[in-house]
Amino acid sequence: MTVVTMKSLLESGVHFGHQVKRWDPRMKKYIFAERNGIHIIDLQKTIQSCKEAYTAVRKIISGQKTVLFVGTKKQAQQAIQKEAERCGMFYINNRWLGGMLTNFATIKKSLLRLKKLEKMEIDGTFENLTKKEIASLGKERARLQKNLGGIKEMKELPGILFVVDTRKEAIAVAEARRVGIPVVAVVDTNCNPEGIDYPIPGNDDAIRAISLFTQIIANAVVDGDNEAGLRIVEGGGEGEDGLEGVVTDVSTREEDKEVDIEQYQVNETEVVSAVIPPPVSGEDEELPVDVDKVYDGKD
Repeated sequence: MTVVTMKSLLESGVHFGHQVKRWDPRMKKYIFAERNGIHIIDLQKTIQSCKEAYTAVRKIISGQKTVLFVGTKKQAQQAIQKEAERCGMFYINNRWLGGMLTNFATIKKSLLRLKKLEKMEIDGTFENLTKKEIASLGKERARLQKNLGGIKEMKELPGILFVVDTRKEAIAVAEARRVGIPVVAVVDTNCNPEGIDYPIPGNDDAIRAISLFTQIIANAVVDGDNEAGLRIVEGGGEGEDGLEGVVTDVSTREEDKEVDIEQYQVNETEVVSAVIPPPVSGEDEELPVDVDKVYDGKD
């Protein structure tokens, strides 16, 4: 399967780096050449890095874990939200709150508060409050939704992080490293690739380049979901994955099982005797007469 093509990378401007004077020497191995004072990124290495990141994300998803998309810079906000929602994952596209990974217990309280405010707005609780209280709670809900709306349903820490621009999201990368979460990140020529588990060299400022990289990771999530679902179907009712007793569309139901006709073949005499019992010996075999319905033969 082709993860990304050279043509799509060129059309998206992935190969354009920053000015030479702004480069990070640790990115030297990913730089192809210099043109007009701008570094050109080696797209061969970008393709290889995309394949490695794609495989890593697909493996994480197959293990029933999640991906957190992070991109708070203006160019990345729309692409991050769109692709994360497409593949059903979580995202942060407005602001990274300190401790979002290292202090997730506190973040969960804020998520519960957001859900509570949304419930209050729906069940009519606001109708019993003053306009000032309603305005205050509305502002609080909007603020929580803006910062935490993308992770509202996240119950536990993600299995992997996808980051656009490691310089701007330095706190997110540091927290992920501290709690042991692997990081996939787009690194430009002014970034430090060290400490990133799966660095993807490329332009992190162009909207088209960011959209392309985000789409690749989202495709890996979808592929991983399909692979996990296929494994469940092929496993059937095996107890190894805790799926014993689970009925799916391919499960064999009781009414679908083959029936052995021979075990239902019985003697015709037995059937007749079961329906019409034989007369008792010594008794009159005449049919009983209802005295109330005896006619004297007169019309």
